[in-house]
Amino acid sequence: MGTTPVAPGQASVVKIGQKKCHPFVLDVMVYSPESGFKAVISIERGCTATNDSIWKFVFDLYKKQDTGTDFDQLVHVSYKGLNPQENAAIAGMVDGLSDDQADSLPNLHDSAKAFSDDPSRENKTAVTRAAKAVVNA
Repeated sequence: MGTTPVAPGQASVVKIGQKKCHPFVLDVMVYSPESGFKAVISIERGCTATNDSIWKFVFDLYKKQDTGTDFDQLVHVSYKGLNPQENAAIAGMVDGLSDDQADSLPNLHDSAKAFSDDPSRENKTAVTRAAKAVVNA
């Protein structure tokens, strides 16, 4: 029986100790920010080699195709919590977004749409700021 080589980045293997961390991706909501668009809000939990959680807020923007009923993805935003407060806020999204977080989504949509039209450094910075604002709302 032969072995198949595996690239180092293909798998996450962590020894379980006193701290336990189980990675997952959870779609929190799908909504229509404007006619012809949809956004999928997800959270991701990753794990470090020491079983600490790494939390990410994910915003995927899609535009309806001109013909048919399918959507094409325009932008993928993945915002990693930068401190314990942001990690707690992202982890709290497991139960859904707060009203303030949901109220911040239109700005993220507008920023992501502008980035899709013009992927400049300024627009990328605006998307990052808007994602941070949702997490910290």
